[in-house]
Amino acid sequence: MNASASSDRNPLTETQAEQTRQLLERVRYEMKKVIVGQDALMERLLMAVMVHGHVLVEGAPGLAKTLMLKTLAQVLSLGFKRIQFTPDLLPSDVVGTRIYNPANGQFTTEPGPIFTHFVLADEINRAPAKVQSALLEAMQEGQVTLGHETFVLPKPFLVMATQNPLESEGTYPLPEAQLDRFLFKLLVDYPDSVAELAILQRVGEGGVAVAAPPVGIVSADALATIAQQVQQVYLDPAMMATIVQVVQATRGRVPLPGGLERFIHAGASPRGSLALASASKALALLQGRTYVLPEDLRAVLLDCLRHRVWISYQGLAAGHTVEALLESLWQEHGSIATTRSSVNA
Repeated sequence: MNASASSDRNPLTETQAEQTRQLLERVRYEMKKVIVGQDALMERLLMAVMVHGHVLVEGAPGLAKTLMLKTLAQVLSLGFKRIQFTPDLLPSDVVGTRIYNPANGQFTTEPGPIFTHFVLADEINRAPAKVQSALLEAMQEGQVTLGHETFVLPKPFLVMATQNPLESEGTYPLPEAQLDRFLFKLLVDYPDSVAELAILQRVGEGGVAVAAPPVGIVSADALATIAQQVQQVYLDPAMMATIVQVVQATRGRVPLPGGLERFIHAGASPRGSLALASASKALALLQGRTYVLPEDLRAVLLDCLRHRVWISYQGLAAGHTVEALLESLWQEHGSIATTRSSVNA
């Protein structure tokens, strides 16, 4: 059965997939007018938009994280707000509040900066638990409750949260429930010498970029269509079974090489399985395919699961890392017989 005909409901055709690939390639072209390097972050942000997911980014200051999301919002013609998370931040500073008007004796709603399409939560781990809990509802439900009223957030709605790995003073560890809401956790490194030279050449006097500004080329309707197409990408049952096997193995309930399962403190929830499936479909469509390959699953494995699996103190003391553990899980449970030929057979 051909992958493009694998669904009886509005199957995704190869022509549609190629048109979407070309459109998203134009988005990347416009973003690269401003952004030098960071191609992996750019790709993952696009994938998150395609599946309405959220992204947690860990990296040192000055790596264009804010500029990346702001530029993406410009190219997609969507709203963008930045919230600097600090220890004295209040929930009302994020979601808004209700203000009493003595003239008419009524309350009016003052929406917060979260009422936009793209929200940059800068240094998210510096805010206290009450702020995190207010953000949690917005991320999971796509809505905000103020008083007795509930307000729906714009669609698409994406939170890109940043963490600085270089300092921990004055920070609060993110609760596991909130970490589980992020589609990806990405580790952003410094640019190489070629990219950094290009940055210097592209920036003029006074720190102003000399490249042409990006152009908005995608509408909200087009994004909604792309989101529907992602759901139509074919995921072979054998790959679904592999996703389940890998996620089940993160919970320490099956034997692993070297007895690594004893070092797992907690594993991924079913959201981990959903994240792997959605992200691999988005990556396939981003490359113009109507079906998922095993390489797609492998490519998104670490980004989807590294923040959903916790190593015990004994494992950390023994030098084990989450990434190494996930690599072992894939080697043990990630061998998939399904190939491009069998998908199209």
